[in-house]
Amino acid sequence: MIVFTSICTNYAHKARTLAKSVKENIPDAKFIVCLTEREVKESMDYPYFDEVVLSKDMWEGNFNRYIYKHAIVEASTAVKGRFFQYLIKNYQDENKFVYLDPDCYVYSDFVELRKLLDSRPIVLCPHLLQSGNIDMELSSTAHGVYNLGFLAVNRSEEAVKFIDWWAERLYLFCYDDIQRGIFTDQKWIDLAPCFFDVEILKHRGYDFATWSLLDCGMRKEDGIYYVKGDALRFIHFSGYGATIEKCMSDWLPEGEHPFKELYKEYCILHEQNNADQVSKTPWSYGIYYSGETIDDSLRVKYRDNSEVMFSLEDPFSLDNAQMKRILNNKINSKNYQKVIESFKRDGAKSTFLKIINHLK
Repeated sequence: MIVFTSICTNYAHKARTLAKSVKENIPDAKFIVCLTEREVKESMDYPYFDEVVLSKDMWEGNFNRYIYKHAIVEASTAVKGRFFQYLIKNYQDENKFVYLDPDCYVYSDFVELRKLLDSRPIVLCPHLLQSGNIDMELSSTAHGVYNLGFLAVNRSEEAVKFIDWWAERLYLFCYDDIQRGIFTDQKWIDLAPCFFDVEILKHRGYDFATWSLLDCGMRKEDGIYYVKGDALRFIHFSGYGATIEKCMSDWLPEGEHPFKELYKEYCILHEQNNADQVSKTPWSYGIYYSGETIDDSLRVKYRDNSEVMFSLEDPFSLDNAQMKRILNNKINSKNYQKVIESFKRDGAKSTFLKIINHLK
């Protein structure tokens, strides 16, 4: 089994915490980090990382052209589909592939998931397994029914079809843009059970998270944690810090509680793994080669202008003033064929004609 996460260096401390928990509880798992940076820094040298792969090194096509349109919030999710493709292609002896967000922590082996992946091609976890928390029900309608802090597939034709579909959508639309019905990589997965053979995992011990706290029924028995009878497999500590603490205050009873105990323990590990202040590492794709910080508003304009996007070989070689001037001018018609050829090399095949029509 391969377990992987996707980060920029400022989340290395979270990935360290996760990796150790994986190795301690799923000893046969290979832990791989997909890193969206220009280079691997010494801070990524960690004994529980089996491999660190730069997004640009596994990418097919012009990665700089692609990543420029994404802010750091979107970047690590935007490469997940392609990284699944990379793993399936390059690890031929592996049959099970599991993605976990870096702010997850594993407490026991994935017994049920292993068995499921023997026959089921795609496994998803919903945000919610019971009604009653209307705040989180509304959040799920906006951000996605299924939480993409977890996704598992096996090596099957159906899984490959799904990953190819998802990766293609992320190539074109992986933005934090809820007003347009998009929330990074996650919202697309609402459609996955309509198109593919998907197993919706309703085991309460998987992807237990902030949104699971209300009436969660968590207990500890003989040193083992259970959620309404299901053994705890992993917690997704999404909203670490103020958000989790507010949700605990709002949704958990006063006094001691198993989740409060686990959160306290996680906080200690989390901060220990950030002793080198790796969380403050600047994102290398947040600047031009000149060192100037990229204006994120230009990223938005860039991604909405396919003519400009596919005519620039390397947007990081520019600066904000140059990018602004280019975006304010229409592409010269004689360069149109260059744009089309660039899209053919970099783009998603089935959507090619639609983009061509858009450009015309």
